[in-house]
Amino acid sequence: MRIGDVAEAAGVPAQTIRFYERRGLLPQPERGPNGYRDYDESVLARLAFIRSGQAAGLTLVELGSVLDQRREGAVPCAHVQSLLLAKLDEIRARQRELVTMAEELEGLIARSERLDPADCTNTQVCHILASSG
Repeated sequence: MRIGDVAEAAGVPAQTIRFYERRGLLPQPERGPNGYRDYDESVLARLAFIRSGQAAGLTLVELGSVLDQRREGAVPCAHVQSLLLAKLDEIRARQRELVTMAEELEGLIARSERLDPADCTNTQVCHILASSG
């Protein structure tokens, strides 16, 4: 298959395929006598793996580490599980940060409803955001 055929079948731009090749996420394809890339069907499974991993929040570096383990003959399932657990921990930490931020915003909005814009001074810029201490 040529790169355009692979791109269409996988639903990604040809530039993405070339990028993945440069990053080592896809093996370098054979080249025909005309110099065109000639892919076998296995590239579609690899592209599906990459897209699935990205959908789970894994980075290309993390996916590369999984592919490296597979290339070395290891079954990377334990590694993938640890990556997913770490990603879940990051998401939960970010959720806690967002809850805190939402509470701070709610407080500022409540403050804005109590303050009179006429009381805002030039030195404060905006007294909604000015320190209350």
